[in-house]
Amino acid sequence: MGASLLPPPAFLAVFLFSFVTLSFNPEPALAITRHYKFDVVLQNVTRLCHTKSMVTVNGKFPGPRIVAREGDRLVIRVVNHVQNNISIHWHGIRQLRSGWADGPAYVTQCPIQTGQSYVYNYTIVGQRGTLWWHAHISWLRSTLYGPIILLPKRGTPYPFAKPYKEVPIIFGEWFNADPEAIISQAMQTGGGPNVSDAYTINGLPGPLYNCSAKGNSSSSSSSSSPPLSFNWCTWFMVRAKPSKRVANFRSEAAFSIN
Repeated sequence: MGASLLPPPAFLAVFLFSFVTLSFNPEPALAITRHYKFDVVLQNVTRLCHTKSMVTVNGKFPGPRIVAREGDRLVIRVVNHVQNNISIHWHGIRQLRSGWADGPAYVTQCPIQTGQSYVYNYTIVGQRGTLWWHAHISWLRSTLYGPIILLPKRGTPYPFAKPYKEVPIIFGEWFNADPEAIISQAMQTGGGPNVSDAYTINGLPGPLYNCSAKGNSSSSSSSSSPPLSFNWCTWFMVRAKPSKRVANFRSEAAFSIN
């Protein structure tokens, strides 16, 4: 006798199951799930000979680096240990069927309250390059930020000569005062917020600022990026040998590099 065929309803069910499975997991053998934990804590940080307690992720300023490949799933648990309400936005990530993981407070989620946690769960679909994450409530983004590095799928070559090393360059700024107090004052007066006391690269001010060479960092705070030891020229992101990933985390203005 010939092989029996599935009746139409059973065949349709198998077809739909296979279609849905492949749609949600296009390359299950290549993609992986990456877990991160963000502990939002107060940390004493010193810049420009000025020490202050500020909100950080895992005690680092700038915050930790997230690395994933196209197709990977990211599961990031954020635990709030400070008095401020917190939410984290993954800037530039395409939230496909995961809008609840986007992060803007009071838009896609309630903020994470003191002693509470929230799990951000999303998949990197059709993206590669350099993005960034930051707090998305009040002015906490001035200290809560870090890079997101999206690599090509495993086995997929770069669209240029493969770099032997990649170095993130993170532009930011430093306020001697509490940024929350600065924005509160601006809201009360109706004027613009006070400008920062220094621009920073990878969390450190340049050598032209007063008191930048001595006491510009504290052993109680560490940067997630290596020190700079090269010249650079580009706008927003540079790829060379070594490759430089450049991102601007400043609250107010844009940078260009000449």
